[in-house]
This record gives sequence, structure tokens and C-alpha cells, in this order.
Amino acid sequence: MYAIVDIETTGSYAANNGITEIAIVLHDGKKVTGRYERLVNPGIPIPRYIQALTGITNEMVAEAPSFEEIAMEVHDLLKDNIFLAHNVNFDYSFLVHQLAACGFELDCKKLCTVRLSRKVFPGLPSYSLGNLCRHLNIGINNRHRAGGDAEATALLFDLILSLDSQGHMQTMLKGRNKEQYLPAHLSAEQIDRLPFTAGVYYFHDQKGKVIYVGKAKNIKQRVRSHFSNNNPHLQKQEFLRNIHSISWEHCGTELMAYLLECIEIRRLWPRYNRSLKRFEQTYGMYVFEDQGGYLRLCIEKRKKQMQPVYTFSLLAEGRSLMRRLVRQFDLCPKLCFIQLDDGPCEGVREGYCHGACRHQEDPFSYNKRLRDAVDSLNESLPSFALADSGRNRSEQSYILIEQGKFYGMGYLQSDIAVRDIEALKDHLTAYPENDYMRGLVYQYAARWPDKKIDFAFNGK
Repeated sequence: MYAIVDIETTGSYAANNGITEIAIVLHDGKKVTGRYERLVNPGIPIPRYIQALTGITNEMVAEAPSFEEIAMEVHDLLKDNIFLAHNVNFDYSFLVHQLAACGFELDCKKLCTVRLSRKVFPGLPSYSLGNLCRHLNIGINNRHRAGGDAEATALLFDLILSLDSQGHMQTMLKGRNKEQYLPAHLSAEQIDRLPFTAGVYYFHDQKGKVIYVGKAKNIKQRVRSHFSNNNPHLQKQEFLRNIHSISWEHCGTELMAYLLECIEIRRLWPRYNRSLKRFEQTYGMYVFEDQGGYLRLCIEKRKKQMQPVYTFSLLAEGRSLMRRLVRQFDLCPKLCFIQLDDGPCEGVREGYCHGACRHQEDPFSYNKRLRDAVDSLNESLPSFALADSGRNRSEQSYILIEQGKFYGMGYLQSDIAVRDIEALKDHLTAYPENDYMRGLVYQYAARWPDKKIDFAFNGK
């Protein structure tokens, strides 16, 4: 038995919205055997645009039962039947959420007439219920009302049953067919074409624009996981509705996939990516000249208008580095903001400050040592490559860190020997970097030292 369902709601996602009308048409696979239709008081005001679309007003539902009052009878109509709807995941997610709030669990097989129509009537410009019914000459009475749309979906279902010579419906009903969990506009064939390899995948909207970028050790498995639950909240439901196609790029290693994801999120700025958009190095070490002509080192949060000589994520890391430089190059702790009180200079007392804070040392001598300290930061930064698996057996992947910064990555044929950094750079694609990406490479190098190729500071 099939329960053909349509609901009208106060909004597009279940978590913070209510049902204003529900219709269920029972079908035994040959004919309609029963009908159920009720207005529902959602418990919240119906937005004006929803009233205009459906014709259901606050006054119409004022005396209607709440969903809690009809939950048992709705559950009894659905629980032992195949749940069928046009864009089934929308109706199903609402009813699962509403029934759960009333203490009822709904777990039944689903069929989507959007997905079935794509298979039985391929190549149509639109698979919305209205456009399908116009194309197939199916009459709809009372459009955008639960009863009218459910009746039209039942007529569409009859036509699908009569023309489904290849058995698409039975295929979808086998076991827990995963296709039922896919977004309505995403074909199962696209999922089938995904590789079981590391890489980056892209979700596109109806116009082909990238709306989400993800990375994976196994692209097919990770993409499927996006659709393995029917979270009723706004972001997930809106996200699913906007996915129309998937593309991907194969990467040699999981690390390269992580890096490429960072690069692509910053390049494309996809709508549904959040975390990596906002990542920046948190702190920087800056040099400036004071009124007395002395160069000063200070640690501040990153400033867009100033170029730091060094960046780091943790304030403690920066302070530790500053103390080391002050001791190693005989700098003044007061001029470097290590000592912030008004007392005598600790550096003078301990013998490593030559009195710049008291103007007992001339700016030229002091500034030379400070510049040497800054230069030492660059000279101490490592240059190395990580050599790892390629996209196939005939190539290797390379990730390059040059003077402490992520330079880029790429692939070389396995029979090409890497002799120096400049030769390697000819085969790599250079990318913009950030502290997060650099940290990923350093962590991987520490974990897999046998994959690391060290280069001298001069790049030779």
C-alpha cells in the first residue's frame, strides 16, 4: 500500500516551522482506496507570502486541530505503507520531525515522484509538479493546497505505474535504496560515477555555480554521507534543495585534498562552506621605528594594512619567540614589549641590553642587531618537499615548503629525479598559503619523515 502525501507548511524547514494542511491519498498500486485531508493549526503565524501562495490564512486554521491532536491518526495512516511524495524528503522530514515531537516514530520506505519522473520521462526541462502535470496533461485542482497536490501526485503515480516498463520503481524499493535519500535534483548516476579515491568534490546549483567544496579520503563515501540523514534544520534542507550536480578533482593523497580544499574555498567562496573561510593567521610580529629612531619589535593581532615579519596562531608562541630573539641578539626587553612595567630594565641588569631604552646605545648599533634578529627568522625557516603517492602508479606527488611557507604542489613522473628546489618548482602549481595549510604540511612531515626531502636555504 502507498500513502501519497502532500503537506502545506509555514516555512521550508521542519525544525522551526509547522504544518498548516495535510493530505494523504491511499493507493494499493492499482487504484485509490482512501483519502485523508485536514487543516492544521501550526501554533505560529502563517507568513503573508505563504498565505498568498496557498490561500491558507491564520483565520482558516484558528479552529483547526493542532498536529498533536491528529498525530496518532496520521501515524496510523503512514506507518505500514510506502511513503510517496513529490520531492519526498521535504514532506518526510517534516512529518518525521512533527511525529517525533508527539512521541511517534516514523520509519518507512520512501518513493519520490520527482526521481521516478526523471527516469520514466527523461529529458524534460522541469520536474516541478506543476510543469510535469502541464506536460503530461494531468489536471490539478486547487494547486498549492495539500488535497489538490496529493490528488495530482496520485494521477502522476498512476501514469508512472503504467509506463514504467524498466521497473525503476521496484528498483528504488529494493532494500533501503540509497537513491531515495539523495537531493531531488541530483541523479543517482552522478553518485555512481564518483571515484573511491582521495580528492576534492564540488556541489553545484542549478546554474552550475559551486555552492560547497569538500575534501575526502574516499570521495564517493564522503559524498554519500552528506545524504545519509534527513536533518530537519534550515541549513541542511536548503543545502539539499540547491544541489543539482557534482564534480570532483582526484588528488594523489589525503593531504593534497585537504590543501586543495583550503585553496578552493578561498578562491570560490562557496555559499555553504563556513569554517575555512574565516581562517587567518591570528597574530603577527611587526617592526616599526619609534620617535627616537630605534626599531621596535611588537606582537599584535593581524592587521590588514601592515605586513608582519612573522606570523603564528598562538600568542604564547609569539612571546616565546620574542624572548628568544631578545636574549640571542642582545635586544632590549622594554623596546620589544617583553617588560611592560616602569621599573629598571631587566636586560640592563642581566647584561644583555646595552642601554638602548636609556638612549645609552645609539640607534644605528641597536637597529643593526634587531635587523639581524629579523633576518634570522627567515634564515631559520625550513625548505623541504614531501614526496608521496601520485594519482596513478607512474607519478609521484610533491608538496613544497620554501623558507617556511607553503609554495605549491603538483605531480611528476616517477622516473624524474628531483635534484634541487628550482627544478621542482617548474613542475608545481603555486598557490596562496595560510597558517592553517602550512600547519597541515608540517604535521604531516613530522609524522612521515621518510617522505621529506630537505633543501638548503639558498634553494640549491
